[in-house]
Order: sequence, then C-alpha cells, then structure tokens
Amino acid sequence: MIILTQEICVLKGASKTEKYKTLIPQLNSLVGFEKDQIANLSNIIAALKMAMNYFWVGCYFVKGNDLVLGPFQGFVACTRIKKGRGVCGKAFEDNQIIVVDNVDNFPGHIACSSESKSEIVLPARTRLGEVFMVLDVDSDKLSDFDDVDRKYLSQVITIIESLYN
Repeated sequence: MIILTQEICVLKGASKTEKYKTLIPQLNSLVGFEKDQIANLSNIIAALKMAMNYFWVGCYFVKGNDLVLGPFQGFVACTRIKKGRGVCGKAFEDNQIIVVDNVDNFPGHIACSSESKSEIVLPARTRLGEVFMVLDVDSDKLSDFDDVDRKYLSQVITIIESLYN
C-alpha cells in the first residue's frame, strides 16, 4: 500500500511573518498536483488552521445573494449568511477585506461561536472582479489580526483565485 501525504511545516515559536513566509510556498506546492478545487481548498484551510493555530478558518461560497458554507476547520458553523449581514456578508457586499478587532462591537455580527473574539474576512474574486467566495478566519483573542495577516492572507486568496479562474 502506498500512502501519499504532505506535511505542512512551520517553526514553533516563529513570528507570524516567518510562519506565513514558510507556509505560502507550501500551499502553492500542496495544490500543484491536484485538479479538484474543493480538495485543494480543504487542504489550504486545514494547513492554515494547523500552521497558524487559528480558532476557526473556512470559506463561504456565493450562491445568489447568500453565502453558503464550504470547507472549514473548527467548531460547527453557520451554514448560510445573507449578503450584507455579519462580517462575512459585509465583506461580500463591499468586496473588501474586513478586519474586526472585537466582534462584539461589529454591528450585526453573527456569532457562530461565543468564543470567537476577532475576525478577518477576505473576498476571493473572479477575473471580472466579482466575489465568488470569502475566506473567514476567527481568533479567540481580541485584536489578533493586523496588516501582516492582511498581506499574507491576501496571498492565500491569490492561490485560491488561481484554482477557480
């Protein structure tokens, strides 16, 4: 029997920047041999959760005016979000990255877990600039996302967009 696996390696104790710099090339390699979009996206999300120790990470796909849950890692999640509702729905509506330092202070925040404290949501776009998916990353710590996350998670979005465009 042959078992093929690929492990994601980041140094424990490394800075956030160092972890991302180590992770991004591994994600590119991880998706380089598989053609199935959902399989690749599932592995990207699992790698992000494992390497960065996020509380929750997953995606929602655009279906009309709703976002519908896709592959994720973490607690059970909301399955459908209306455009403009919560952080994910707002990122979809505005077609912009949203960073929330304290989800309790975000108007209309949808709490899938009361343990989520901060969040970053990034839209993935078609070649025409239309949002087809959002990447949602939650932390159980306040103010856990910054410009470093914005920069490197944007690179992850570029990888995801390449799978769909």
